[in-house]
Amino acid sequence: QLHFVESGGGLVQPGGSLRLSCAASRFTLDYYAIGWFRQAPGKEREGVSCISDSGGSTNYADSVKGRFTISRDNAKNTVYLQMNSLKPEDTAVYYCAADILCRLPGPQGYDYWGQGTQVTVSS
Repeated sequence: QLHFVESGGGLVQPGGSLRLSCAASRFTLDYYAIGWFRQAPGKEREGVSCISDSGGSTNYADSVKGRFTISRDNAKNTVYLQMNSLKPEDTAVYYCAADILCRLPGPQGYDYWGQGTQVTVSS
């Protein structure tokens, strides 16, 4: 079954950084736009960022602009989300998924969801 494997989450203090990875399993992500999403307890899944298939276009939710950076390495079949200046409100399970176009907020239209990686920002 085609899906992504997310990793890199953990517990970090406010103001800290994490880099999440999203690796494609059993398919190449070269021709897909990739989106990062997050879901906090009791809340709906929300779009965080996305990147086009070439990497030439990116998009960010207002809540993370200037703090998060999405990138991709097609040779490694992996997409990354660098998260800096983390805040307690960034606490959530983070997921990645694929679509034809980089579009937010999603998650409608995205597919190949993984199990997610937990990010907890707390002192």
